[in-house]
Amino acid sequence: MDRSNYTHLDEAFDMLTDCGPDMKNGFTNHGPMAAEALCALGRADAVLDWVENYRRGGLPWAPSRQTIDQNNWREALAREDRISDWRAFFHAEMQGATWQEVLNRWAGQLAPGICAAAAHGVIRVGHAARALGAEETALRRAELADALASWAYAYQELPTQTPISPGTLTPHQAFGRVPLMPPEQRRFSGTIVSSLYALNDFPAFAPVIGLIDVRGEPQRLVGQMTEVFARVYLENAKDVLTSIVFIHGVTGIDALGNMLPYLDDATARTALGYAWQASCGLYAAFGTHPLGGSEIEAPRENDETLVEMAVGHGDEHVIKFTEACLHQHSLNPSPAYLAAARHVIDALPRS
Repeated sequence: MDRSNYTHLDEAFDMLTDCGPDMKNGFTNHGPMAAEALCALGRADAVLDWVENYRRGGLPWAPSRQTIDQNNWREALAREDRISDWRAFFHAEMQGATWQEVLNRWAGQLAPGICAAAAHGVIRVGHAARALGAEETALRRAELADALASWAYAYQELPTQTPISPGTLTPHQAFGRVPLMPPEQRRFSGTIVSSLYALNDFPAFAPVIGLIDVRGEPQRLVGQMTEVFARVYLENAKDVLTSIVFIHGVTGIDALGNMLPYLDDATARTALGYAWQASCGLYAAFGTHPLGGSEIEAPRENDETLVEMAVGHGDEHVIKFTEACLHQHSLNPSPAYLAAARHVIDALPRS
């Protein structure tokens, strides 16, 4: 990792400090995530202007309500009114341990809720962890604390068959067994999260978490899963909503991949199972098409051109998705990543 790419990241995080987890337009705050993604893309030169424009749409942190501690933290999970309490809790956690220790401990505790806020919590944590891996600074430690808070306050578990049986299938094999919720059972009230809650009334989904074999090399499994969900994106992203939905099927798993170097083996494998479940949940709730059998053709544009197109586009989802696809393509070459990165540039409106 080239640390020079991260030259302006701390300044960007400082500019975003007062922005809470939500934006005026009702979306999740993507500012810190997109800023780090721009750095990872080698476009540190674009970070500050992008952040300056983006932060104008931010909302402040809500008032604190009650202290969260080691005895009562479970009661505060999934409480949107406790976001600032969670923020204070994780900032205190960061004072008493290394960031790697805090990340490993709480990734394990929060793993069953990886789908929180359509995976935005785990995605933000993954970007923060990669930034800290490049260089540890006070502002990056603070961003990790805020990222963990955004995961905890939006915590959401999907239906899970217990005990979770050890799977035997590869992600590609297992995906063929993921059930689609019938249209008449689907519920959408304006957010992706509302549709995921509908899975609680779809018993066929519960066994999904036990389909894949998580005993292999973790980063290889991340590559296999993201490649499957890049293909899912290409088959199912038909409009703005579904494009955003299936973007998160890739970026949630990619973000977990950024965390893996700092997780112990048991935590990593548990989290991989829940990341698979979360992306399958998006497909079960919004999908319409299975994976196609035809070969995927890579776009004419090379990586550098795709980066320039994403930065010029300006949308936070486009920037983050392009970075995730190119990152995974560099580790696990597949035309599906490149085709997905090219597709999203036309699928979403420009910022």
